[in-house]
Amino acid sequence: MALDPETFEALLEGVRRFVAERLRPLEAQVEADDAVPDAVVQEMRDMGLFGLSIAEEHGGLGLTMLEEARVAMEMGRTTPAFRSTFGTNVGIGSQGLVMAGNAEQKAKWLPRIASGEIITSFALTEPDVGSDSGSVKTRAEWDGQAYRLSGTKRYITNADRADLFTVMARTGEETGGRGVSAFLVPRALAGVTVGAPEKKMGQKGAKVADVTFDDVVVPVENRLGAEGEGFKIAMRVLDRGRLHISAVCVGVAERLIADCVAYATERKQFGKPISDHQLIQAMIADSKTEALVARAMVLETAAAKDAGKDVVMESAAAKYFASEMVGRVADRAVQIFGGAGYIADYGIERLYRDVRLFRIYEGTSQIQQLIIARETIKRGG
Repeated sequence: MALDPETFEALLEGVRRFVAERLRPLEAQVEADDAVPDAVVQEMRDMGLFGLSIAEEHGGLGLTMLEEARVAMEMGRTTPAFRSTFGTNVGIGSQGLVMAGNAEQKAKWLPRIASGEIITSFALTEPDVGSDSGSVKTRAEWDGQAYRLSGTKRYITNADRADLFTVMARTGEETGGRGVSAFLVPRALAGVTVGAPEKKMGQKGAKVADVTFDDVVVPVENRLGAEGEGFKIAMRVLDRGRLHISAVCVGVAERLIADCVAYATERKQFGKPISDHQLIQAMIADSKTEALVARAMVLETAAAKDAGKDVVMESAAAKYFASEMVGRVADRAVQIFGGAGYIADYGIERLYRDVRLFRIYEGTSQIQQLIIARETIKRGG
């Protein structure tokens, strides 16, 4: 259920001020330290950001998809690592539980996820399994009393801080997605090992790492849904996650465009501001137009999802377009800033590196193309 308009606008304004006054001044520090300050994480907890998508009955804010998208757009106006700090709790790390958890599971975990006491991660990708997500090799064998989980997951966001993993593992002999089940696996269980964080191209402060499960004993009450439903759960989780990421991409693009306009109106060449030169104007116009299109796609699809419509194709299209769009906007921003865009002091090169990941995670652009084509053909056009 949506918040009343006045309450939601107050939340949105609070996030907007938090981004502008608190987070943006810390961007260079987060890049240098490869870490978000603990004090900022606590402020995010106090604001309720870890529970945006979790129902009020479980301690969250219970935002609709449309409301969540608007908050994500505001968070996109700063270093993506800040949004990622609570992003898994809002999205892929909690939504399997929200969508498929039973009453006992929800009561046990969701209040602590919503408060930020527990950090969650979504463990699907493996060393040999990426885009072909139905081919997971991690296994969960039933021994008559519990499942015994073994395998390795790779590039798991927030794994370094996670207390609870939603793990996709093969439970049957069936190949493909039908043999995959979903499990809630606490980090504290014996046999769970988290590797060292990877060194990445961008998004410093948001860590990814391998997670290894070595004969981990997982009680049956930690299984989400029935055996064999894991892949279906994962795909539903990713549908929502793609919309959230699309919204973040819009926010980053809008931030970059604002930075470009501010710089171009101050920077002078050939005796006048570079914003007076038509080729600079053309880059700004292209960026603004594409950002507006992406914003409209995200908001329309989010509203349709809230209305209960099938938005598998629309979510994939929004993620495909928005993630590719923000890459083009970042590239133009470097060009408009010229040499300054290549220098770390201005932050443009940092965002240029940061946004490259959006075209890869939550399903690559190529996977989105396949989904869009498949759904379009299924619908007959």
